[in-house]
Amino acid sequence: MLFENLEFDVPDGLRTDEFVLRPIVAADAELDYAAVMESREYLRTWEQSSWPADDFTVAANREDLEGLEQRHASRRALTYTVLNPAGTECLGCVYLMPPDARTFAGARITPVADRRWDDYGAAVYFWIRRSRLETGTDRALLDALRTWLAQDWSLGGHLFVTNEQFAQQVGMIEQAGLRLRFEIEEPGKPGRYLAFE
Repeated sequence: MLFENLEFDVPDGLRTDEFVLRPIVAADAELDYAAVMESREYLRTWEQSSWPADDFTVAANREDLEGLEQRHASRRALTYTVLNPAGTECLGCVYLMPPDARTFAGARITPVADRRWDDYGAAVYFWIRRSRLETGTDRALLDALRTWLAQDWSLGGHLFVTNEQFAQQVGMIEQAGLRLRFEIEEPGKPGRYLAFE
């Protein structure tokens, strides 16, 4: 069921010693743009698209963030920016999608365990800027998200989703002890997405 139809409070964010999560807003465009462009090669693999193009602009990014901000406000999908504690650098983004989002409507979702897709309350995607991968910020974020989603949300089960071609993130998720539950094939995309619990 879409988040907009569920009765629960959406947490305002999360603060740890390493980062801060809060809902993304259009005013984050410049900080977000710097992280996106630094990480564009692997984001193209993660997205299975040509986004972001080499000529992507801050103005175009602001338009994208306006859409994300509106979707968050209406609870169609939830997006959080990941910032350093001082709020001066964007480290990445976290996206929560309802299991019946349009993204999944045309996808072929294959269980690889005894699970049903509609038993889960959210599909969670995240990325960390390239320069922070070497410091393990992605693993720290995954660990924090697991605790936060279990303690502060009322979603029920959730899945962490990544692209099979993004080997670094797949390996990190597997090393964290999560188990593959579903393979997701979206029309027109060359690789599968993998959903872990």
